[in-house]
Amino acid sequence: MSEREAIEVSRGEVFLAWLRSEPGAVCLILLTVFLACLLGIYTRPVGFLASIWPANALLLGLLLRLPRAAKPLGWLAGAVAYMLADLLTGSSLFKAAILNFANLVSVGIGYAILARLPPEMIRLRRPASVFHLLTASAAAGAGAGLVGGFANPILFNSGVLSGWTFWFSTELVNHLAFLPVVLSVTPFQVGRLFDGPLLRRGDLLPAVVLFLSGFVAVLVGGPGAIAFPVPALLWCGLVYPVFPTAVMTLMFGIWAMAVISVGYIPSLAIPKGEMALVSIRLGASLIALAPIMLASVMQSRNELLGKLHDLATRDPLTGADNRRAFLESAQEMMLKGRLPLAVLMLDIDHFKAVNDHYGHAGGDAVLVEITRRTRDCLRTGDLFGRLGGEEFAIFVPDCSQTVALQVAERIRQEVARVPVALQDGRSVPVTTSIGMVLVTAAGVTGLDGLLAEADAALYLAKHNGRNRLETRILGVTGS
Repeated sequence: MSEREAIEVSRGEVFLAWLRSEPGAVCLILLTVFLACLLGIYTRPVGFLASIWPANALLLGLLLRLPRAAKPLGWLAGAVAYMLADLLTGSSLFKAAILNFANLVSVGIGYAILARLPPEMIRLRRPASVFHLLTASAAAGAGAGLVGGFANPILFNSGVLSGWTFWFSTELVNHLAFLPVVLSVTPFQVGRLFDGPLLRRGDLLPAVVLFLSGFVAVLVGGPGAIAFPVPALLWCGLVYPVFPTAVMTLMFGIWAMAVISVGYIPSLAIPKGEMALVSIRLGASLIALAPIMLASVMQSRNELLGKLHDLATRDPLTGADNRRAFLESAQEMMLKGRLPLAVLMLDIDHFKAVNDHYGHAGGDAVLVEITRRTRDCLRTGDLFGRLGGEEFAIFVPDCSQTVALQVAERIRQEVARVPVALQDGRSVPVTTSIGMVLVTAAGVTGLDGLLAEADAALYLAKHNGRNRLETRILGVTGS
């Protein structure tokens, strides 16, 4: 990492730390809700309520993701943002108070349902998360609808039932569209767009197909055109984590509402009437839930596979590669011919005495600490595994004799530098003996032969007094 990149990452970490503090979270709520309200207000038809109203979903998501904001000051910031947006755009104080009371009721109900869930469930990382999301969104919409049913005759000279229906459907649609994005987003990292490594070129294909599906839907038209992007959305759910999938579904929802209301899809027969439009909006939103649910299932599956992979390849105590994983990885590197290379065998000196004097818990603590110290001395790409007991092996590819000796000696000195501290306050002085074989030419011997040579050098190191390094070189003169 360059110095400039390190500075940018440091600034990003400072900014994130500020957002997680109560003042930062409150400021974020105030600004986000205010801007979201302006978006909804300026895109609504004159004399009507907004169809796109992301403010409630964004406020709910921020309260759930930033626990320090879920305090009276955070709720007050949200209420102030609501009122400011309405009053600054010409609404009367009475109208603004009624509308924003409905908004706060909606957010409060959603928060009461979702805040009790575990963090992994809130962040949509479990298959059941979507069910809770739908339940909370429906309950929040129903709560807002109760206020809207009473407010509709007063503010818009319309019926109670139509007010409840519009408020309920609008809240449900907006929650299902915007809330998954806020709940699933991860703290940003410099140079990262999605949660994980930068997208490879092949990873962009589902997003491209989704865009093309929308374009084809506009060209073809007809009643089924609205469903053209569904296969691409499901593909996104299979390939992407939850957050980018949620972004794709949000784009689909906005696209669907836009092309229907503006009439971009030819020959799309839309029944007249408020209930018909509500039905279409709800249908498009529920379609968008499927890829999010699929992404949650895939993410949960991938996490489970990762745990199973660790169980199969990692030593459960130290976290180093187990014997099988180390041998397989080392064999692959040997087949690639990454010469010269070195194989090291390490053994903790007098480890049986450590177990006898400090107990097996003390011995385990020594193994864990020695593993950490050894790993800190290795280069990126070096292999490190625990072969059994107190015996470890290291595979160092692409190294000269000088580099291999430096790595081995650095490990020996680091292990012996300070005693290992135990939880009971005692300390254990530890040293290690190392046997190393350096290979300078291909075809000298196989991996098993190299391990045997390194083990013989290790035996010599122990025989010559321990806490030392013994080296053998293969390939110079055929010896």
